[in-house]
Amino acid sequence: MSDPSDIDPLFGARVVTQISAGLSQKGVRAHNERLLLSLLQRHGGLPASELARRAGLSPPTVSVILRRLESEGVIERGEPMRGKVGKPSMPMLVRPDGALSWGLKIGRRSADLVLMDLTGVIRAERRLTYARPIPETVFAFLARSIEEIAATLDPVQRSCLCGIGVAAPFELWNRPTHATNGPEDVFGAWHTVDLRARVEALTGLSVIVLNDATAACQAEQVYGRGREFRDYAYIFIGAFVGGGVVLNHSVYEGRQGNAGALGSIRSVGPNGEAMQLADMASIHVLERRLRESDLDPDLLWRQPLDWSGLERHVDPWLGRVAQELARASLSICAVIDFEAILIDGAFPAEIRQDLVERVRRYLANQDVRGLIPPRIEPGNIGPNARALGAASAPIFSQFMLNTNAGLAVA
Repeated sequence: MSDPSDIDPLFGARVVTQISAGLSQKGVRAHNERLLLSLLQRHGGLPASELARRAGLSPPTVSVILRRLESEGVIERGEPMRGKVGKPSMPMLVRPDGALSWGLKIGRRSADLVLMDLTGVIRAERRLTYARPIPETVFAFLARSIEEIAATLDPVQRSCLCGIGVAAPFELWNRPTHATNGPEDVFGAWHTVDLRARVEALTGLSVIVLNDATAACQAEQVYGRGREFRDYAYIFIGAFVGGGVVLNHSVYEGRQGNAGALGSIRSVGPNGEAMQLADMASIHVLERRLRESDLDPDLLWRQPLDWSGLERHVDPWLGRVAQELARASLSICAVIDFEAILIDGAFPAEIRQDLVERVRRYLANQDVRGLIPPRIEPGNIGPNARALGAASAPIFSQFMLNTNAGLAVA
């Protein structure tokens, strides 16, 4: 594709219904390449004439760019589309093997590694579960898993590896002991870890580090229901709840990469004490319920996810979480009038749907004076969203258009 010097250092994000028009002037080759690739990624196969119309570029300009991208192996020709009259049109498609990317999710209960292609298909994945994320254990898992998966790739595929994205909680070490159920110094060990440097040393690839909930938001925006909305907030419930923000069809990371830190929204504890949403609406609260009933909290994380038989504990937890999310949704929309709030998490799909329906009911009874209540909708990526979003980071930073580029510049 374009030279590395042409690559926007900001985290690229998908383009949805409308993408800002391209420019034909000299010196904007990378922008127009990203624009066309984003349109193909969003809409699937499109002929050159349709790409020119959607991008606002001249047909000759589009033809030149498409020939270059095809020669570089980033796109390929699809089957001819035959109409009623005239010769069949030739749709262009994003080529799956045009690029491969690693995605590592480091969570408080598990680590996941995926290998993803340019179309978002997961080619391979590995998972490690633990009580606490000890740095050396996680890095050993990464090294071992990459070696195993890389051994299955041919030389051409290895040459297409464009980087590794790492999704981890912001300030992984900064959670109270009662919430993490483990010695504080185990989590505190991450405070001195240079995550980018360690992963780069292990893989020899360029590394993009991002907040895990932002990564999940990116996955929803690129591969899930995010394409239906222009501006929305995203809530992901894992061991701790987090979130993301989408503006103008692109994930907005903020000046320091921590936009959408929805887990830090203020809440009130059962005794009137000041707390955060993360203290009230996270899976660690459900873990504590199970532990108090002498049940193994690992039941919540075993693959495939199955929470059947735990209804006695899950139901009251869902009720509390729904109340918290309904109130938080209005707080979120008091800042930006999002058209929707998407909810997803590391739980079974039926739990997600139940939670969304409860939030809708609670929201209907809230004081909404001065606000336009958002739509409450389920995401559809699920537990793998953070790893998938991490893997998409190198691909989008090098190949796709970020419609929010420049908004986070200090």
